[in-house]
Amino acid sequence: MATKKETGIDPGEEMLTLDKFEEASEKVKEVTLPTELIYSAYLSEATGNRVYLKPENMQFTGAYKVRGAYYKMSTLTEEERGRGIITASAGNHAQGVAYAAQKYGCRAVIVMPTTTPLIKVNRTKSYGAEVVLYGDVYDEACAKALELAGQEGYTFIHPFDDLAVATGQGSIAMEIIKELPLVDYILVPVGGGGLATGVSTLAKLLNPKIKVIGVEPAGANCLQASFQAGRVTTLDSVNTIADGTAVKTPGEKIYPYLRQNLDSIITVEDEDLVVCFLDMVENHKMVVENSGLLTVAAVKKLNVKGKKVVCILSGGNMDVITMSSVVQQGLIIRDRIFTVSVLLPDKPGMLTRVSQVIAEKNGNVIKLEHNQFVSINRNAAVELRITMEAFGSEHKEEIMKALKDGGFQPKVVRTNI
Repeated sequence: MATKKETGIDPGEEMLTLDKFEEASEKVKEVTLPTELIYSAYLSEATGNRVYLKPENMQFTGAYKVRGAYYKMSTLTEEERGRGIITASAGNHAQGVAYAAQKYGCRAVIVMPTTTPLIKVNRTKSYGAEVVLYGDVYDEACAKALELAGQEGYTFIHPFDDLAVATGQGSIAMEIIKELPLVDYILVPVGGGGLATGVSTLAKLLNPKIKVIGVEPAGANCLQASFQAGRVTTLDSVNTIADGTAVKTPGEKIYPYLRQNLDSIITVEDEDLVVCFLDMVENHKMVVENSGLLTVAAVKKLNVKGKKVVCILSGGNMDVITMSSVVQQGLIIRDRIFTVSVLLPDKPGMLTRVSQVIAEKNGNVIKLEHNQFVSINRNAAVELRITMEAFGSEHKEEIMKALKDGGFQPKVVRTNI
């Protein structure tokens, strides 16, 4: 058996043992909804694997975080709960702690970054918690929560760097393996690492052959940077649309477990998350937040075939404004919406000619901008910018070719809708 000096893990640790995982798995049933695996024919065909989704976005609080929060709350003494609970969170842990505190009848104060989506702020308040908005990222909000805990005597619950919290999150792996005993790969989103710690540790305890892959945003890859450095490392900054995983520093306490049990880390660009949002809405009729989409984007980068793969969809708390922006950008990235600029003489009938070419190719014009001042000689040229819908890249190229064949010289320009 490896020693603590070799792994950083204390063999006598009370949490993250099979007994504690079993205890947590039973306890969280009091506050969780069943999230049975969903087979994804779309992702299976696209990757050559058998891909399943673990839809934690369908939990009552909209995310898996209620598992760790509720189990942690159950391990506290009456005195600790009586002092009031405080935590910091970008939103999902906030709701989990607020809901758990409501169940236990104790006060909850949640410090959230000022950039937290409004839906997460309002839902946290709806469970009776007091919300303090502070800082631009989680790390700044956490420092404030620790300051308030010291001043007011609150009991602090860390969103990820806590072994009891990680044990509660590991109940997800218990459910996955019970339902799909021969799973080959589990893909898990990584922010601070609590979910990945619980899932990877329990998966390896139950079956060391299971590969557990952590997935981070490329703009917030604190765990990857830590693995490369061989120690916990803090990023200078984070920049990602996956707000739930926008963390600068992974957990110190859980880092040894991550180092021992995660098989590898995949990073995902924001643009890939945008496209995945459309995939989930169109193919599975589900709303999944950007952090929850990390595993969906990563499964397409998994260089294996014929394997049983589970993607954990960690949450679905996304405000309508963000959703609208992501859909718009996704349509543009997919060439479902694009804008072209054509120069044509300022003569009657020219607009009709352009429209006819587009209509014959089944393009759908949604916006026109007519600029007569692009040239000092209006008779020589005016600019017409056409924003239209297409079925995708192939259809877009067909429309572009038809415009060229019709005597126009279309140029693709930045789409603003």
